[in-house]
Amino acid sequence: MTRRLYRRERLSEIVKQLQQTGYVSVAELSEDFGVSAVTVRADLDALEEAGQLLRTHGGAVPITRGEDALSFSVRQRLYAPAKDRIGAAAAELVADGQAVILDASTTAWHMARHLLARREVTVLTTGLYVALELLRSPSITVMVPGGVVWREAAAACGPWDRSMVEEGHFQRAFFGGRGLNLVDGLTDAHQDEAALKRQLAKHVRELNVILDATKIAKMAFATLATVEQIDRVITSAADPAPSPEGQRVLDGLRERGVEIVAV
Repeated sequence: MTRRLYRRERLSEIVKQLQQTGYVSVAELSEDFGVSAVTVRADLDALEEAGQLLRTHGGAVPITRGEDALSFSVRQRLYAPAKDRIGAAAAELVADGQAVILDASTTAWHMARHLLARREVTVLTTGLYVALELLRSPSITVMVPGGVVWREAAAACGPWDRSMVEEGHFQRAFFGGRGLNLVDGLTDAHQDEAALKRQLAKHVRELNVILDATKIAKMAFATLATVEQIDRVITSAADPAPSPEGQRVLDGLRERGVEIVAV
């Protein structure tokens, strides 16, 4: 009789099967491993949180596309615990009565959830989901720039009314991205969104980068902030942890005077 696999072994086997077949089902895994469907679903949920797969009805598929091609709702579930920790740490920087800027990143959405207890805060955001989350609080004034909506990211981008920031006093901006390195700075996949965030960055006193450690040492299409513009990076210390190359980037940023907060 084949021995029952330990959980770590099951997770490894699930990832291996996904790479080979492109799909796994709860029913088949339950039969193969000799465990309940509830146990298999818990395994798949854990692997999804770790960014190893995407859950589907009755099973899972591998993440085969770049993250920039995934919808907001899918990206929202990738590394969710890490993004929530980052969002909580970022929200701690916002005091009652301040005005801040948040982008359309899924990490900014997690941050928004931790801002709901603030009073008399003004938030300008390019993210439609971020705006909807903030509207749950009557004490937060929400501003959204106009322009074309980038469907996959649910982000407003393109031409907009610059008086929204030119006439205000925004203490901090919190931007995610698809890559951060020492040469290109903070980069993103969508040129128009990056251009908008470059304009917004000119009107804040402090620029904070909020992203999980998988993005560090990577590069996307367009630069939205140079290393010299970045004041602080808030990232994940574990699950996911920085790669060796990512840690070198963080060390290099620290040497250049950027504050690094790993949570």
